[in-house]
Amino acid sequence: MQPGTNEEERKESHFKKTTKLVFAVTLHNIPEGAILSLPLKSNDCSKHKAFWIGSLSGIVEPIFGYVTILFSNWILECLPFCLSFAAGAMLFVVVEELVPEMAQGKHSNLPTISFLFGFCMIMVLDVILG
Repeated sequence: MQPGTNEEERKESHFKKTTKLVFAVTLHNIPEGAILSLPLKSNDCSKHKAFWIGSLSGIVEPIFGYVTILFSNWILECLPFCLSFAAGAMLFVVVEELVPEMAQGKHSNLPTISFLFGFCMIMVLDVILG
C-alpha cells in the first residue's frame, strides 16, 4: 500500500525502493572497507590483499540480513534488548577510550564498570520513579 491511497504498490516502485536501499548500503560500505584496507596497505600489505580484506569486511551485512529475515519474528521480540546492548557497548567504548582520565592506572576497568553500573542504576530509578 502506498501512503494516502488504497492502491497496492506496483512492482516497479518496490524495485526502485529496493535499488535505492542496496545503493545506500553499498555507499555506506565503501568508507568502512577503506578504513580497514588503507592501514593494511600502509603496513606493507599488498594492494590486492588489502583490497580483498576490505571488501570481505562488508560480507557480514548481507549474511546477517538474510538471517534477520529468517528469524524476524524472534528478532522483533528481542530487538529492544539487542538495541540496549548495542547502546551499552557504545557507552562502554566512549568511557573506556574517549575519557582517558578514567582509564589511567593499574585497574583501568574498575572506574568504567562503576560508571556503567551507576548509569544503569539511574536508568532503573528513572523507569521505576517515572
